[in-house]
Amino acid sequence: MEPRELLDALEVAVRLKDTTRHCYTEKGRHESVAEHTWMMTLIAFMIKDEFPEADMNKVIQMCIIHDLGECFTGDIPTFAKNQQHEDIELNLLSEWVDSLPEKKAEEMRALYQEMEERKTLEAKIYKAIDSQEALIQHNFSDLSTWTEHEKSFNLTYADDRVGFSDFMTGLREEIRRDTIQKLLEADDKAAKGQL
Repeated sequence: MEPRELLDALEVAVRLKDTTRHCYTEKGRHESVAEHTWMMTLIAFMIKDEFPEADMNKVIQMCIIHDLGECFTGDIPTFAKNQQHEDIELNLLSEWVDSLPEKKAEEMRALYQEMEERKTLEAKIYKAIDSQEALIQHNFSDLSTWTEHEKSFNLTYADDRVGFSDFMTGLREEIRRDTIQKLLEADDKAAKGQL
């Protein structure tokens, strides 16, 4: 990749720093897509010893590129996204990937296809991290930022994405425990008139 090609690609990717998600940070501001991606890559790095048979470098690459389509469409929460949204995002992302140098475009196309098919261990790990990072972030944020829907969503979402791994299943259970504890504490405060 030539320096100018890199800078042109980054000019698009940088949009994710200012593209906000429906999740909030601990201090009450909207999280950016770039922050979500960073946390996913950190999780992948931290758990690499749990998956010695996996190519965790590939998982990290998947985490890095997974939301690049949101450079063009913004973030649409999973529970609000429909097929039309997905098609628009995919078409715009494909056009951008096709504009990259051919070697890089081929590499990204292969990763996106693997991620979409979710047959490899690496793709399953990436998707489990993606789904669970949002739940972890919700647990870090103040409950006042949650919608009513998110209270039940945080208890059930991603259950279908972790069964391939005892570690991921255990992580999902710990996240659920944290959610239940957060909801119970809020109920206790409400009963005491502290909310």
